Amino acid sequence: MGGMSAQPQYTIAVRALCEFTAKTGDLDLRFTPSPTAQEGIAGHAVVTARRGDDYQTELALSGDFGPLRVRGRADGYDARANRIEEIKTYRGDLKKMPDNQRQLHWAQVKVYGHLLCQDQGLDKVNLALVYFDIGSQKETVLQETHTAASLQAWFEQQCTLFLQWAQQELAHRAERDAQLKAMRFPHGDFRPGQRQLAEAMYKASKRGVCLLAQAPTGIGKTVGSLFPMLKASAEHGVDKVFFLAAKTSGRQMALDAVEVIRAGAPLLPLRTLEMASKSTACVNPDKACHGDSCPLAKGFYDRLPAARQAALDIMLPPASGSEPESGATLLALDRDTLRAVALAHDVCPYYLSSEMARWCDIVIGDYNYYFDLSAMLHSLTLLNDWKVNVLVDEAHNMVSRARKMYSADMEHAALRLLRKVVPEELKKPLDRVHRQWNQLEKDQTAEYQSHATLPEKFMGALQTAATAIGDYMAEHPSYVDAGLQEFYFNALLFTRLAESFGDHALFDIEKSEGARASHSNSVLCIRNIVPAPFLKPRFESTHTTALFSATLSPWNYFGDMLGMPDTTAWVDVESPFVAEQLSVQVAAHISTRYQHRQQSLRPIAELMGEQYRRQPGNYLAFFSSFDYMEKAANQFAEHYPEVPVWRQSRRMDETERAQFLARFTLDSAGIGFAVLGGSFGEGVDLPGARLIGAFVATLGLPQINPVNEQIRQRMDAIFGAGYDYTYTYPGMQKVVQAAGRVIRTQSDRGTVYLIDDRFGRPEIQQLMPAWWRIESALLRP
Repeated sequence: MGGMSAQPQYTIAVRALCEFTAKTGDLDLRFTPSPTAQEGIAGHAVVTARRGDDYQTELALSGDFGPLRVRGRADGYDARANRIEEIKTYRGDLKKMPDNQRQLHWAQVKVYGHLLCQDQGLDKVNLALVYFDIGSQKETVLQETHTAASLQAWFEQQCTLFLQWAQQELAHRAERDAQLKAMRFPHGDFRPGQRQLAEAMYKASKRGVCLLAQAPTGIGKTVGSLFPMLKASAEHGVDKVFFLAAKTSGRQMALDAVEVIRAGAPLLPLRTLEMASKSTACVNPDKACHGDSCPLAKGFYDRLPAARQAALDIMLPPASGSEPESGATLLALDRDTLRAVALAHDVCPYYLSSEMARWCDIVIGDYNYYFDLSAMLHSLTLLNDWKVNVLVDEAHNMVSRARKMYSADMEHAALRLLRKVVPEELKKPLDRVHRQWNQLEKDQTAEYQSHATLPEKFMGALQTAATAIGDYMAEHPSYVDAGLQEFYFNALLFTRLAESFGDHALFDIEKSEGARASHSNSVLCIRNIVPAPFLKPRFESTHTTALFSATLSPWNYFGDMLGMPDTTAWVDVESPFVAEQLSVQVAAHISTRYQHRQQSLRPIAELMGEQYRRQPGNYLAFFSSFDYMEKAANQFAEHYPEVPVWRQSRRMDETERAQFLARFTLDSAGIGFAVLGGSFGEGVDLPGARLIGAFVATLGLPQINPVNEQIRQRMDAIFGAGYDYTYTYPGMQKVVQAAGRVIRTQSDRGTVYLIDDRFGRPEIQQLMPAWWRIESALLRP
């Protein structure tokens, strides 16, 4: 291989190479539910502990073929037996393992066998697949002996199959990086604040540190963060940019931003993918994921290569030197485009999208794709050793979203129903769970109780039941029961979270009397409060993660809660808006505290009526609950019947939300009543006359209830700032987000009323944007 060092090298993991070259036949998820990651690690440890003292584990091996560098870690090598082992943990009946899965395992161990022979100058080697049954703890060993020459031929054959693709990828990367380095900002000039944001992003990538960026709404944050991260990709050797959004609207803004960037650089070969959830992407929700049930799973791997190539071709820019045809758009693989490609090739859209994540430059998706327990983009990053930059949009949502990812709850009523309908073999283990659960309810007198430790007997019963259900499903792959499946996934999540239970979580039981007096119902919850321990390793496996939002202060709250590294940089981007654009009035003569709500209704209505009379137009009025909002809207409508009023209703669907927002036009007038922290308090864009003011009649503080009080105590113990971390900061973020709906552009003008005496306090005003000039709203005659 001498003299080829100038040629760029393409590095691939052994597993990724074999998945590309040796996977054939059906997509088949039947030989699952596979063991959890934790069980898999434990299973490996059991097997390797049974081997001799000179047994080597996690043996790092690598080898080259032309521009390809193939590397990985073999599970184990027994030098005395000259045997290299690939260890796989499983549940259920090994005979039911699909043949194509076995072939893939042989492919991997053969590649390791070749790399070992080459490394140690061996003539031949014994290859073994060790299948370890999690349930019985027994090993099944399949062994073959191969010569170094036959293994070399096998290795070269796999590499040859991949080589053409690797060369296409190397060419794509070289062209992409050259175009990115030459790329200019797509708009003639940066908007005020946008340049500062972009520079902070680029510098963070240059230094390889994380970034918290507080940047006002309306400066073009999406383009202002994607553009520098793409420039950085070429300069800093970054493989991929993941853009993670909290809502569908955020993903759409990212797709639009990519289009703006590509329109300014027509020859840029930028492959962009939008991930959709499995439930959204599934074409046949009534069928199971295997070839005997779903036609899109049958022969999936045989049709995948053509589908994969077609998906890439869609994203190709015109050939260098030729002008793009007028009106030609460079497609991104958004959900609809990807679905169309998948269906044209008769493959499953969801599994095609997880394949395309390997080959795209920008992947746009929800937070959970990188941050939750089974995050696909995170596992791909580790498997392929990618260098990634991650952008987290509207990052003030990260604390509550991450808490949900690492929490689990179970309801007793659901188990009661399930016990009546499950197959005979599962009745006993579920009865044990039920008995232990009854005991927990008996021992608890209060409606709500939090526990410092997990109930050992209950957890033992739950673990046994989960194993029994897993084994049953593996033995009866055609048995499908939605209730059992839901209970099983809940139990698995519960037992996984139990493994890492600690200060960062609470275990609590909430009791409610059931329909029949003899049955009390209860909900058990492992409730994550501080996601930091889970998110820390996620930040560490990125090159840079940049979190941005209009409300990210105080930054130490986010650093603490999310587990940001100590080296994290912080930027507070200057606002392009000036105090003259927004009149911020504090109505300190009104209290919106629970006990004063009834008295507050009349003065709030008068304040709103007065402002509307002075300046008719579109307003939003925010309240802390539907109940308070209804009372305030009724009071207002009674005193000002001439002013149009519309209200947010409970559980609005997307059409109803769109109808609510459609009332805000450039020539309409009236007041929309809404709940703070709901769908209209953030992510809503109503520029110009569409919205000229807002009334915020609440500090947005979470309710004082037993759960939040437990959280407050825990926050006090960990951070010494219980009340602020539990109530003040989350509440004020919602207030500032809601007020941020009023000024969207540099020509906007508007008024915000903050209604409550506490808004007058200096420590509360400190949490408001620095450019606001806050005045006192006294009722003007």
